[in-house]
Amino acid sequence: MAAPDLLFNLRNHFYLGAYQAAINNSDVPNLSHEDSIERDSLVYRSYIALGSYQLVINEIDSSAATALQAVKLLALYLSSPDNKEQTISSLKEWLGDPASGNNLTLRLIAGIVFMHEQDYNEALKHTNSGGTMELHALNVQIYLKMYRSDYAEKQLKIMQQIDEDHTLTQLANAWFNLAVGGSKIQEAYLIFQDFLEKYPMTVLILNGKAVCCMHMGNFDEAESLLLEALNKDAKDPETLANLVVCSLHLGKPSSRYLSQLKLSHPEHMLIKRLSAAEESFDRAVESAA
Repeated sequence: MAAPDLLFNLRNHFYLGAYQAAINNSDVPNLSHEDSIERDSLVYRSYIALGSYQLVINEIDSSAATALQAVKLLALYLSSPDNKEQTISSLKEWLGDPASGNNLTLRLIAGIVFMHEQDYNEALKHTNSGGTMELHALNVQIYLKMYRSDYAEKQLKIMQQIDEDHTLTQLANAWFNLAVGGSKIQEAYLIFQDFLEKYPMTVLILNGKAVCCMHMGNFDEAESLLLEALNKDAKDPETLANLVVCSLHLGKPSSRYLSQLKLSHPEHMLIKRLSAAEESFDRAVESAA
């Protein structure tokens, strides 16, 4: 009989975006040394997701395990644009070291960082061989960002063969269905609906369901889900970005959500796209004048 998975609930909280719940429920007894490192990694990654970068940077010292050092690099990378170059250089150094280069958490963090950098080929160098459900799920995300739903589907099938009911398999399935569109949107909607019925409501699940609603043209339902998400986290970038889009479709003012997004997440893709569009418009006006 297989030993019980002591970190199942903690992982599930993290995957579904219940970061504070992951932190609050992290005091799990009788963990092996390896499991303790995984537990600490998940807790620190939860703090990172909540924006508490400095706490993670301060608490993980140079004697910590490779997995935790990798998480610290992610905190450094996200904490300030000034840190990016140095962090990526350190990350490449760790990846090139035979003693640490194959560490699964290090490879995962490398994938996350290079995906942020939109250097998808570099990300896949470190994630493509898989090894954990999180690495497979990250591969799905990377391929979808590359508009390669064929490769994303192959990764999804690997996940389904390993564990069809795994939370990450279900999430990856929903992301894939959203990317493919058409009749698959309804399937994605039902996955998020199932999550809402089984687990505490999180910003991640509410946004997922809201995006499905928008794809199906149900903007009123999408708006109520997004406002619920906004009540949980008033600065969440995806909620604000989705509210901008949703408000435009409903003919409602979106400038406040846009201002909030600009202030709290100036690097967000929607802000970058709008800035580029404004610059193109200004150039067109100048050349016509």
